Amino acid sequence: MSTESLNRTSELETPSQFVEAPKRVNVDVLKQRLLQEKKKEKVKRTIILSSVIVSLGALTMLTY
Repeated sequence: MSTESLNRTSELETPSQFVEAPKRVNVDVLKQRLLQEKKKEKVKRTIILSSVIVSLGALTMLTY
């Protein structure tokens, strides 16, 4: 019985064992990701705007 209690207490882990140092973040990588996201958004906006303009032009041509 004493070995069982020792085994159980050894299985308990203290929170201090899980404390890890914060991982370093590369700022250049984050900036690159941000630029890529902005570029994708700009392309999306350009496609939407151009499709709206082409649609309006097509409707104008069909009405005359």
